[in-house]
Amino acid sequence: MEKNKDILVRISNLRTYFPVKKGVFRRTVGQVKAVDGVDLEIIRGETLGVVGESGCGKTTLGKSIIQLCKPTSGKVLYAFPDGEKDLAAMNDKALDVARKRLQIVFQDPYSSLNPAFTIFGSFSDPLKKFGIKSRTDREAAVGRLLEAVNLPKDYMTRYPNEFSGGQRQRIGIARALSVDPELIVCDEAVSALDVSIRAQVLKLFKELQAERGLTYLFITHDLSVVEYISDRIAVMYLGKVVELAETQELFRNTVHPYTKALLSAIPIADLAQKKKRIPLQGDVPSPVNPPAGCPFHPRCTYCQPICRTEVPKLTAYPTGGTAEHHVACHFALDFLGGTR
Repeated sequence: MEKNKDILVRISNLRTYFPVKKGVFRRTVGQVKAVDGVDLEIIRGETLGVVGESGCGKTTLGKSIIQLCKPTSGKVLYAFPDGEKDLAAMNDKALDVARKRLQIVFQDPYSSLNPAFTIFGSFSDPLKKFGIKSRTDREAAVGRLLEAVNLPKDYMTRYPNEFSGGQRQRIGIARALSVDPELIVCDEAVSALDVSIRAQVLKLFKELQAERGLTYLFITHDLSVVEYISDRIAVMYLGKVVELAETQELFRNTVHPYTKALLSAIPIADLAQKKKRIPLQGDVPSPVNPPAGCPFHPRCTYCQPICRTEVPKLTAYPTGGTAEHHVACHFALDFLGGTR
């Protein structure tokens, strides 16, 4: 990453494990290594896409960054006005203040809103907590937020069951904006929506980012969505980042065999440009007992003896452009050179 970039979040060796308990006494017999040693930087004002198969750890990564899941180890350094501070090391009181800068839009618009509350009721508590005590002021604030996501302000008196899925997701976005955050984690924020509604919501995300200077961590399994909205893309596999590059660079010069397989699965309407599908052999290994060496080696066509014993580091390679291409593969130079 270039030194002149304004880094908002700096993640260092982040690990989030969940205990596996068995027996009458619920003894811990193992660990689910959901996030396993991630190093990542999020630039202020960008959209960083995170993609991968289900179970690769991308949602846990997003929740660990904003401390909805407490990391097992590692650092999440956030650039506050008075300097970088480790979110993972903060006590509850300090984290409570920091949460104003960190918000999340959940995947399911149907379960992210309390059906017993009106829209105003769902917005009211965070607004009150962060300084808007007067009900009149809160109503005015909710009205402005709804209008910001292209909904009439009188919708605040309605209940969640009175809205469509696309409208509920817009309300979820408005609620995330209610405390004027800097970073929003979008966890599969459009995957539950119809294609036409999805396009509208993605356009809304871009408009809000331009207006408010927002930074997004956009988690999805849909590669066409992440290509449209992201400035950079991180590809995760079994709790690790295996490739990281600017969006155009990643699609033009794909290096990691896993990323190549993912991109080959993108459907193309034009039969004349149809790509050859690269099928992955076998299933994703268990995160409780990941394989030694490269986590992808049991499914990799190019596996060599070193891949079975040594874990490849996420290494930066020059691309001739404005940014580096990061790859965790022992043979990345061969792939970059086109010899493999």
